[in-house]
Amino acid sequence: MGGYVRTLVLLAALTAVFGGLGFMIAGQQGMVIALLVAAGMNLFAWWNSDRIVLRMHNAQPIGPGDAPRLYQMTEQLAARAGLPMPALYVIHEEQPNAFATGRSPSNAAVAVNSGLLDLMSEREVAGVIAHELAHIRNRDTLIMTVTATVAGAISMLANFGMIFGSMNRDRNQSPFGPIGMILMLVLAPIAAAIVQMAISRSREYEADRVGAEIAGDPLGLASALQRLDHYAHAIQNHGAEATPATAHMFIVNPLSGARMDNLFSTHPRTQNRVAALEALAARMGQGGGGLSAPAAAPGPWGAGRRRNPWG
Repeated sequence: MGGYVRTLVLLAALTAVFGGLGFMIAGQQGMVIALLVAAGMNLFAWWNSDRIVLRMHNAQPIGPGDAPRLYQMTEQLAARAGLPMPALYVIHEEQPNAFATGRSPSNAAVAVNSGLLDLMSEREVAGVIAHELAHIRNRDTLIMTVTATVAGAISMLANFGMIFGSMNRDRNQSPFGPIGMILMLVLAPIAAAIVQMAISRSREYEADRVGAEIAGDPLGLASALQRLDHYAHAIQNHGAEATPATAHMFIVNPLSGARMDNLFSTHPRTQNRVAALEALAARMGQGGGGLSAPAAAPGPWGAGRRRNPWG
């Protein structure tokens, strides 16, 4: 129940930002309209945000025939976590990364980039999948997905406000005038980013811990995080760059840092996450191992463009 309460608090905060934008665009009347739109959007996002985010990234569903080893691994890890098998999706992006979505464990989904399957070892992929299952078990996915949807709408409203203001300079209804419009364009996305940052960092540490326990291999996840962080700087994630409001959903920040979107990072420093996992491994008395031995070579797993079933 706590996850639902946090989600409601978050929605209230983002709705307030939305209403403030409406006020800056067209005064009190604009605020009322914005709040009504936000109320309808929140209700829609509560039930449909997972499908919206998957569609944003052109995620394609995959089954056991498409990637048998990945499907079997996810099924095994879900059983360890006490979860039903989530739906699996692949996103055709060369940057290795992944995220989870869904209102609840019963309708959850895990989406992996094809780069994850092509570039990472079996042990590392197991750590990534376990991390995403931890988000599902902790019921983080609803709040993360709704945040992505509403934060994206706030950015869109800010852009609309600039267009509205330029078309109505002579009879500008904004109580702050042109300067207010400029401030709105800059501050609204920042406000949404701060909200995202506030909810994401602690959740990533907890998902690392729970995911490492699910897979039984903290060092496998630590290795995955280090390689994911490297590839995130070396390979551009085109879908994430086009929809930066969803960046906080991925296991590592998918943005290249070439834009201001990286100014307020929604993820903890990878080095800190790795250190926490190494400390957990020491407490568990393990130096590796876990779910399965590392693969001799990474991918392909059968869900990427080459369609060569892994195993």
